Amino acid sequence: MTSSPPSSPNAGSRPGGRSAKVRAAVHRAVQELVREDNADVLTIPAVAARAGVHATTVYRRWGSMGDLLADVATSRFSGDIVVPDTKSLREDLERYAYDLARDLGDPDTLALVRATIGTGGEQGAAACRGERQAGLEAMLEREKARGGQPPTLERTTDAVLAPLYYRAVFTNEPLSPRWARDLVSHLLPE
Repeated sequence: MTSSPPSSPNAGSRPGGRSAKVRAAVHRAVQELVREDNADVLTIPAVAARAGVHATTVYRRWGSMGDLLADVATSRFSGDIVVPDTKSLREDLERYAYDLARDLGDPDTLALVRATIGTGGEQGAAACRGERQAGLEAMLEREKARGGQPPTLERTTDAVLAPLYYRAVFTNEPLSPRWARDLVSHLLPE
């Protein structure tokens, strides 16, 4: 009798024990290989060897390199940037853009983002943007609750997230604090 694959990378896994140790070892191996900046080595067998587990364990749990990278990225980006609450949408967005620019300026973070988007396709892109959009949405909803009329999530994403990720992933241009603040000024002119 064959069993169907789990519906998500974490389905059926235990929060502790061997499953958690395997996940931590595999995530660490991915991050080390991504840091070494050798795309040819970023394969499930290479990750498994580095993590000290059998490749079938990795295939069974994640299925593909894209799924694995998306899981590592989602884990890495979950809650790593605090959503500011200064009682001012402009200040919140400026701090958020600055913090995100600083995070994307970190070589290890940038290498993970590039690998995840490059290998993971839409799923990788969703892993990189999901937590970020949730933060923006929280700020916009707070502004609405204060009686303000914030821009839409789509407009805010296009004005703040898109340029940050584009510049980080596809160019060598710096993500300076001033440039990040200017993104917000274009979105919310005074």
